[in-house]
Amino acid sequence: MKGLLLTIGALAAALSLAVGLNSALAANHSAAGVKVAVASSGLGRILVDGRGRTLYLFEKDRHGKSTCSGKCAGFWPPLIAVGKPPLATAGAKASLLGTIRRGDGRLQVTYNHHPLYTFVKDTRKGQTNGEGVDAFGAEWYAVSAAGAKVEKTAAKSSGGSDPAPGGYGY
Repeated sequence: MKGLLLTIGALAAALSLAVGLNSALAANHSAAGVKVAVASSGLGRILVDGRGRTLYLFEKDRHGKSTCSGKCAGFWPPLIAVGKPPLATAGAKASLLGTIRRGDGRLQVTYNHHPLYTFVKDTRKGQTNGEGVDAFGAEWYAVSAAGAKVEKTAAKSSGGSDPAPGGYGY
């Protein structure tokens, strides 16, 4: 009898846990779509995802179509819309948001017709390690709130007109 009560109690606990997990998963799926926002960075005001990670465009992409797949998408994961349309927050313009269907059938978020990507070497919010990288046949750039590529100024990237590159002043 004691064993039967313990078994019933264990089943009840397992059922409660399963119902709780299913409710949590359902709440997560019914939440708003993937978020695109604007944040300040060393490059100026740029697009970021819901986790604050920089969003990039790939110069090889043309006419709103992604040309980054396979190994490329492993290093530059596309921003994928799951379930709901993308949501513009914190300065991003909803009118510039859209989606395209990738070769694998998933919906990739676009901004001003540019497919959006993150970069695997941006491990924390605010990082822009992918800026200006030339990989997979073209360059990668952070995206401005207007939906254009953001380029480092000459002074920031190559010393520009600084008479003493490196800042030593000799």
